[in-house]
Amino acid sequence: MVIWVELSKNDKIELNIDALTSEGSGVGRYNGLAVFVRGTVPKDKITAHIIKRSKNYAIGKIEEIITPSPERIDSDCPHSERCGGCSFRQLTYKEELKYKLSRVNDALERIGHLDVRCDEIIGADSINGYRNKAQYPVLMDSGELLAGFYAYKSHRIIPCTDCKLLPKEFENGLKAFSEWAKRANITSYDERTGKGLLRHVYFRKGFATGEIMACAVINGTSIPYPDLLISLLKESVDGLKSIVLNINRKNTNVILGDEFITLWGSDNINDVLLGKKFQISPSSFYQVNHNQCEKLYLKAKEFADLKGDEVLLDLYCGVGTIGLTLADSVKQLIGIEIIPQAIENAKANAKINDVTNAQFICADAPEGAKILEQQGIKPDVIVLDPPRKGCDKSLFDTIEQMSPEKIVYISCDSATLARDLEILKSKNYITQKVTAVDMFPRTPHVECVVLLSKTLEKAE
Repeated sequence: MVIWVELSKNDKIELNIDALTSEGSGVGRYNGLAVFVRGTVPKDKITAHIIKRSKNYAIGKIEEIITPSPERIDSDCPHSERCGGCSFRQLTYKEELKYKLSRVNDALERIGHLDVRCDEIIGADSINGYRNKAQYPVLMDSGELLAGFYAYKSHRIIPCTDCKLLPKEFENGLKAFSEWAKRANITSYDERTGKGLLRHVYFRKGFATGEIMACAVINGTSIPYPDLLISLLKESVDGLKSIVLNINRKNTNVILGDEFITLWGSDNINDVLLGKKFQISPSSFYQVNHNQCEKLYLKAKEFADLKGDEVLLDLYCGVGTIGLTLADSVKQLIGIEIIPQAIENAKANAKINDVTNAQFICADAPEGAKILEQQGIKPDVIVLDPPRKGCDKSLFDTIEQMSPEKIVYISCDSATLARDLEILKSKNYITQKVTAVDMFPRTPHVECVVLLSKTLEKAE
């Protein structure tokens, strides 16, 4: 049904905000029409300036906050209104957690058609400075390097060197890159023409070790004055262990290319999770919040309830973090990951930690599962930690054939999680427990860990 009310672009209306979207924008109703306003929170009463009118909805921006919500706070970041990163700088953290919990439950009910509820969300001890990775798009403007983040739903760079979510070392590293770019007359990449050298500046940090990796993503095979960049970074960044070039000459929005060249120091940095040491390469998946990651993995271990005689299959294993933290509790660990460098890291991580019961296979998850099936290996427990899009549909039939007793599913998107849980229900795997973990404070994202158990009865 098409909703139509007398509302046009540039109109100004009074609006009561009563909900939040999955991206963290406020939602109000104007004569039944949904109006989305970024930067608002439930129970705000505002004047909204309409900037877009569609058949079924409108988008507005805040003109005036008439009556602020009791849960509204002043943002502590001067960039938050324009940057596309944080959605909840203006909301109390307690209310943010309540919203994220309700969002998970909404997905379980509405998308997954499940009767299980998530009753617990594990909040963060610190909501600032927690990210161990940052990828900054850059722009050279009048000889100055502008680095920051994209504005909401755009590729327009909002300069920001002091993001509240990031450690101080990254800001110092950006200053070094900026000085090098200015003195070396560096050009920045232009998506429209495909020309220009510097595409992104990229940092990783091992929070337990303090080790820093700095990476320049370039549209080329080398950079001018590399010794100058090395010198500036070494002077500016405490804990610097690695300086890397990433070669990305493709006309694509994908940030990293496939080739890495180490300019200085190590090819990897190191970190420690739950007492295990890990090497992290530039391209490897590694959870961005160290402290919350440990809480997540402890909850996954609790759900798995391992007895010591199991075969554990860690699909989408990355550098082996989940599996290796559980390796002491199983008979055999098998990890599968599609990124070759991550698999090499996983093998090295097993060696570093004297884990001798682990095997790692470089393949995508469905292919790797089929390899194990052909070898006659049947895991007792499977850990799934797929990317945001969820599991490949072809994987579910293979899981059903493997017939593990338990599945522990870790997800960073409650919508695709709920979809996959419904599919697994049709394969006789019933969702038993769900816990949310706030891995990404002040952003709209939330992580979940789920326990599924095999049932002998066919699910309806």
